[in-house]
Amino acid sequence: MTQIGEIALWVALVLAVWGAGAAFVGGRAKRGDIALSGERAVIVVFALLAIASLAVIAAFLGNEYQYQYVAGYSNRDLPTFYKVAGLWAGQTGSLVFWALLLSLFSSLAVVQNRNRNRELMPYVAGTLLVVLAFFLLVIVTVSNPFTQMPFAPADGRGLNPQLQNYWMTIHPPTLYLGFTAFTIPFSFAIAALLSGRLDSRWITTTRRWTLLSWFFLTNGIIFGMMWAYVELGWGGYWFWDPVENASLLPWLTATAFLHSVMIQEKRGMLKMWNMLLVVGTFLLCILATFLTRSGLIESVHTFATNLPIAYIFLGFMSVATVMASALVWWRRNELGPEAQVESFLSREAAFLGNNLLFIAAMFAVLWGTLMPLITEGLMGQRIAVGPPFYNQVGIPIGLLLLALLGIGPVIAWRKASKRNLQRNFVWPIVAAVTVAAALWLGGVRHVQVLLTFALGAFAITTVVVEFKKGTKARATIEGEGIPKAFVHLIQRNRRRYGGYIVHVGLVVMFMGFAGAAYNVESEIGGMLPGESTEIQSPFGHTYRLTYLDMSWDNHTNGVAVVASMVIERDGRPIGMLTPQQRWFNQREEVNMEIGLKRAWNEDLYLILAGVDDPGGFMEGRNPRPAATFRILVNPLVPWIWMGGMIMALGTLTALWPAGPAGSGGIPAEGTERPERARARRSEEQLAGV
Repeated sequence: MTQIGEIALWVALVLAVWGAGAAFVGGRAKRGDIALSGERAVIVVFALLAIASLAVIAAFLGNEYQYQYVAGYSNRDLPTFYKVAGLWAGQTGSLVFWALLLSLFSSLAVVQNRNRNRELMPYVAGTLLVVLAFFLLVIVTVSNPFTQMPFAPADGRGLNPQLQNYWMTIHPPTLYLGFTAFTIPFSFAIAALLSGRLDSRWITTTRRWTLLSWFFLTNGIIFGMMWAYVELGWGGYWFWDPVENASLLPWLTATAFLHSVMIQEKRGMLKMWNMLLVVGTFLLCILATFLTRSGLIESVHTFATNLPIAYIFLGFMSVATVMASALVWWRRNELGPEAQVESFLSREAAFLGNNLLFIAAMFAVLWGTLMPLITEGLMGQRIAVGPPFYNQVGIPIGLLLLALLGIGPVIAWRKASKRNLQRNFVWPIVAAVTVAAALWLGGVRHVQVLLTFALGAFAITTVVVEFKKGTKARATIEGEGIPKAFVHLIQRNRRRYGGYIVHVGLVVMFMGFAGAAYNVESEIGGMLPGESTEIQSPFGHTYRLTYLDMSWDNHTNGVAVVASMVIERDGRPIGMLTPQQRWFNQREEVNMEIGLKRAWNEDLYLILAGVDDPGGFMEGRNPRPAATFRILVNPLVPWIWMGGMIMALGTLTALWPAGPAGSGGIPAEGTERPERARARRSEEQLAGV
C-alpha cells in the first residue's frame, strides 16, 4: 500500500504539471478540448492524493516504523484515534493532507462550473494545478512521508503529548480547510485577470467559496483557542504565539474582503482593492503554512527547522507575489472605480474604515510575528515582541471595529441624512450609555471594559432594531404572524441577516475577551491532603477547594498522577476536579491535564503545578504527597465559546442556499418573480433600508 502511495504522489506531480500547461494553453488558444483535459487532470490528481493519504494512514495503523514519519509520530500504545490523525500530526503528513484538501476543493470547483464560466475555467484549473504542483514538489523532494530509515525500530517515538487531545483531530483539519478553500477565490481572481473578464462575475461565483473559507478559518482559530485553553495548562486561550498569529493573518484580510466586496457589488467601487485583498489573503494562507512547517520561528506549534522547505516556500511566495502583482498592474485601467465616496457619513465610508482597520491589524500582527526573523537578518540577534505589544495595538483597533460594527450595516449608502441617522442610531446610543452607566454603578472602573460593553451594546441594538423593523414590515405586507415573518425575513436575505448574526457573535466574543481584565490567580504550594484554600471570584462568589487525595493511573500510553479536589461555591458543593500530570511512553515530556468547572459567566481553572516526590508516591514510599496548585478564576471565558457558536450559526445562515423558484420555497438569487421583487422593495422601504 505504501509503495502504491509513493507512486501515486509522483504520478500526481507529473499530471499536475502537465494539466496546468494544458489548461493555460487551452484557455489562451481557445481550444476547449485541451482545456477540458487540464480540468479533468484536477480530478485525477485528487484521486491520486486520496490513495497516497490512505497509504499514510495504513502505515500508521500497521505500525510500519521503517518509515521515518511513522516512527516519529506514533508508537504501538498510541490509540487508533490518534494513529488515523497521524496524517496531519507532523510536518510531512500535514503537507499531504493540505494537498488532498486543495485537490478536493479544486475538483468540486471544476465540477460545479462544468457548464458555466467557461471562459474562466481553463485559467482557474491551471492556477489550481500550479498550486497543487508546488505542494507535490515539496512533498516528493524534501518531505516525503514514505522515506525509509536504514533500519526499522521495534517501536516509534510516539506522538507529542500536547497533541494527544481530541482537539488535535479537529483544529488542524478545520484550519487547513479554511486555507485551502480560499485558493478557489484566488484562482478565479487570477482567471479574471488573465481573461480580462473583470466584471463582478468572478466575485459572484466565488461568494460562497469565500464564506466557506472564512467559516473554516473562524472555527479553526476558535478550536485552537479551546485546545490551548484545556491542554497547554497555562490558564489562557491566546498567547500571541507566532503560529497562532499566522492563522489570524488571512482571517483579518478575508474579513476585510467580505465587507469591501459589498461595495463593489453595490457601487462598482474598490475593484483594485478587492483584487489585492484576494491575492493577499491567499499569500497569507501560504505564509501561515510556511511558518508552521519551516520551523524558522520558535513556537509550541511548529515542527523542526527544515531549511529546504523554507527556501522552497519563500521562492514560491516570491514568484506568486511578483506574478500576481504584474497581472494586477497590467489590468489596472480596467480595475478603476465606477463611483467615488460621496460623504464621510455613508456606508461606503464605514466599510472603507472597517477595511483599513482590519489591514492595520494585519500589518501589526505580521510585524510582530516576523520580528525575530527581521532582527536576526539585520542584527544577527533574534528579538521577539510579546503580548503587551499586541494588546497595545490591538485593543484600540478592536474598539474602533466594535463601533463600526454597529454603524456600517445600517447607515445609508452615498450620504446619510439627518433623518436616517436619527432613525437608526438613537436607540443604539441610548443602549450604549445605559450599559456603561449600569456597569459604572456596579463598580466597574476599567475603561477598556466599559468601552467594550458600551460599544457592544450599541452594535447589538442596531442588529435588534434591524430585525425588528424587517419583521414588522414583512408581517404588515404579507399578513403573516411575527414568528413566521421573522423566519421568512431571514430566508429572503440570508446573506444580510446571517451577517447580522455573525456580528452579534463577534460582540459576545469581544465581551468575553474583556473579562480577562478581572482574572484572579492564586498559587498554593506544599498543600497536603485534607487541607483547603479559598479564592474569590470577580462576581462575588467564594470558591473553597479541599485537596482530598492523590492517586495514580496507568493509561493506554503511559502513567498519570491525579489529584482529587472537592469544590464548593458559596458553601454549596458543586463537584470535584481532578487535575493531572501525565508521563507518556517513548516520550520524556510531562503533560498537564487541567481541572475545569464552568459556569455561565466564569471558569474555575485548576492546574496541578507540582507533586513532591512523584516517584516515591507511585512506589508507595510517600502515600500522602504534598502538591502545588495554581487556581484561576477566568470571568466571561464561556462567552467566547458562545460567541463563536453564534458566529458559526450566522455564517451557516449566509451560506445556506435559497429555495428554488416555483418550489414553494424562497426564490434563489436572480430568479425572483416580478411580483415578489415588488413586494420585497416595498418591504425594504417600510423597514427603512
